[in-house]
Amino acid sequence: MRDDQLYFITKPSGELIALDEEESRHLLTVMRGRVGERLRLTDGQGAFYEAELAETSKRQAYVRILATHPIAPPTGRLHIAIAPTKHIDRFEWFLEKAAELGVSRITPLLCQRSERTTLRLDRLEKILIAALKQSLQAWMPQLQPLTPLAEVVQRAGEPIRAIAWCGEGLRQPVQTLLQPHTAALILIGPEGDFTPEEVALAQAHGFAAVHLGHSRLRTETAGMLVAAAYRLLHLD
Repeated sequence: MRDDQLYFITKPSGELIALDEEESRHLLTVMRGRVGERLRLTDGQGAFYEAELAETSKRQAYVRILATHPIAPPTGRLHIAIAPTKHIDRFEWFLEKAAELGVSRITPLLCQRSERTTLRLDRLEKILIAALKQSLQAWMPQLQPLTPLAEVVQRAGEPIRAIAWCGEGLRQPVQTLLQPHTAALILIGPEGDFTPEEVALAQAHGFAAVHLGHSRLRTETAGMLVAAAYRLLHLD
């Protein structure tokens, strides 16, 4: 079994489990998998599986689960709510890095100044799966649908809540607010930033105003900075 190769499955059930078309193609065509070969899989929901390639057809691979290894969820859970960028490739880049850095939940934000108001969630899920496999992790970020800012702030339950913005006023550095092993929700706005009304709404619901340094960052860079800062708190 190659520990540097990880395949993705949905929650397994039954004796034989069919890998989807993309995973089957990679296993059979790219990796030249053979019946009896041992494989490592994950469902992205906290488990690794030892399996064997049991059967193949022209375009389908079927595996048999041999052992299950549950992985405890991260002790720190970071939720980033971020406005998708006008150029979708930048947002996709952020998703990839967020998955690699262990972000627990990602909510695309619909803001007053949003330049993108629709998303293909199926495509974004594939990017998260690819990043999960590349980074050899068992927990994939939960991707939420595009959600208005007001709904996100009104439903927020994380003990640490912050809104990152570039406006005037008293703001603390984001790293002074984050704490190890404590769930956090950080809001990151669109290219044109949050409006003063949106900041006031968030603050009324317990969100602290933070800054991410004194240089102007692109939206996707701001998201990655928050993810990296939180990850650094949890390095062994």
